[in-house]
Amino acid sequence: MSGKQTLKQGEKVLFGIFGAFIVAAVLGYAVLEFVRLSSEKPMFEVKTRYEFTEEGQRGSKVFREARCTSCHRAMRNGTNMGLSLDGLGSKRTSEWIYAFLKNPEENYGAATIDHGMRPKEAAYVAEMEDADLRAITAFLFGLKAEQGAASSPVPPEGKSQFIDGMLKMVAPPDWSEKYSDIREKDVNTEDANPDSEVEAR
Repeated sequence: MSGKQTLKQGEKVLFGIFGAFIVAAVLGYAVLEFVRLSSEKPMFEVKTRYEFTEEGQRGSKVFREARCTSCHRAMRNGTNMGLSLDGLGSKRTSEWIYAFLKNPEENYGAATIDHGMRPKEAAYVAEMEDADLRAITAFLFGLKAEQGAASSPVPPEGKSQFIDGMLKMVAPPDWSEKYSDIREKDVNTEDANPDSEVEAR
């Protein structure tokens, strides 16, 4: 038998196309990073913010020290193992957040993945001192989202090709007779009370 087996013409073409895609992806990423780092204007509009009281600032420290960032993401810190908490203060009241931290499943009204009774991984949160729970509550309530943010309970104002396209695909033709389009109203996320629409862990 002969030594090395050479590639057939079709295999060479496929490897060439695959290699060209990899080179294009690397070049595209490099150009995107160069533009992002050298531009004075951010590529994406930031629509989340924080409004911390003195207690909220202490709560931020307690939140990190209690290892909450091992599951949750807040202010660009933490992981995505659990829910991202950015914008939570625009979705929930401070009373709801505190009640959830203190007694998760009773307040949520259903089983949760990590919060609740032992042996759940985050059971220790409900057992923390009340002063620390109130500080974490102040921290989480200070995480706000403007209308149109991914973490906001209210969609962006005006028309959106993506939202309108999804409505055409999945909504029944008579949906507009039964429901109103909140994008057409002047809705502030502070006035929204969508507690029934947000899930928690």
